[in-house]
Amino acid sequence: MRENSADYRDIFLNDIPLMDVRAPVEFDKGAFPLAVNRPLMNDLEREKVGTCYKQRGQQAAIELGHELVSGPIKQARIDAWLEFVSNQPQGYLYCFRGGLRSQLTQQWLKFDAGIEYPRVLDGYKALRHYLIEVTESAVAECDFVLVGGLTGSGKTEVLAQLRNALDLEGHAHHRGSSFGKHATAQPAQISFENALSIDILKKRAAGVSQFVLEDEGRAIGSRAVPLTLFQGMQQYPLVWLEESFDNRVERILKDYVVDLCAEFIAVHGVEQGFTVFAAQLRQSLASIVKRLGGERYKRLSAIMDSALEEQERSGAVDLHRGWISGMLSEYYDPMYAFQRDSKGPRIEFAGDHQAVIGYLQDRRQQRY
Repeated sequence: MRENSADYRDIFLNDIPLMDVRAPVEFDKGAFPLAVNRPLMNDLEREKVGTCYKQRGQQAAIELGHELVSGPIKQARIDAWLEFVSNQPQGYLYCFRGGLRSQLTQQWLKFDAGIEYPRVLDGYKALRHYLIEVTESAVAECDFVLVGGLTGSGKTEVLAQLRNALDLEGHAHHRGSSFGKHATAQPAQISFENALSIDILKKRAAGVSQFVLEDEGRAIGSRAVPLTLFQGMQQYPLVWLEESFDNRVERILKDYVVDLCAEFIAVHGVEQGFTVFAAQLRQSLASIVKRLGGERYKRLSAIMDSALEEQERSGAVDLHRGWISGMLSEYYDPMYAFQRDSKGPRIEFAGDHQAVIGYLQDRRQQRY
């Protein structure tokens, strides 16, 4: 039999499969990228047992748990575990603290199915604490540099060319702007932080000691950059990516219209997908109406409406360039120009895509 494990580093470095036996409500609040939820108790059962524990103590709660999860319900839970175990023989199971629930799962697997399967010692709480320390240690021990630039300059494309980049927007599943939502939901805050930490862990294990990040605000959609990292980002040196206005318009057209529409159609189907896509695009513009001002919002909204009508009718997206150009020249560019001026002393290099990529690659080699 494999032993229970407290080697959290090995688990995350080697993408060891994990079976999370916490209730679904706990799993939904935050989980690890390769964890699968196979709960011992569902949400209602857990709530009843928790209430019993508070009112009558541990032993009564345990007895109630056995009563609620018995017979066909118990067998269904064991069958779900057996499916995971047979597919992931090198994995581990865990509950919140590595206590009663994970130990009971082990016991049922052993006595009812004859299978011994190891658990993570101290459970989810220890795994989560380990990953928090990974991020905080990197902030304290590593070098960081930010890539800044005007909206649509292609900062994410630069990061994709670098082995030492951390894609915050990728982990948050959001493009970072008012128009940045995808067709599917963002991960939970804790899941976002966990995925970022594992990325850091793997890169540090591969020898990376300097990281490149996009210059972000604290919020990426409805997710927040970990506080210690964000505090560091207020002081890290900055590389500024320069791009022509026309190229930025085309990039935004592709990302926020062509590709995003395709995402919604893939999720919802052709007819409903376009309707949901159009509604989100309009809502994204409406969400910044106070900052745009009423007159500007009405003008850009009318252009967007015409563009969406033409896109739905013929598939052509050319008219979208009108509101995109207006948004850049009248809203985003003045805002970013102000930010660039305020961050000017931290800018150590500026150039186009190839120049910035070359500079960052050279910078990384010089630091080793």
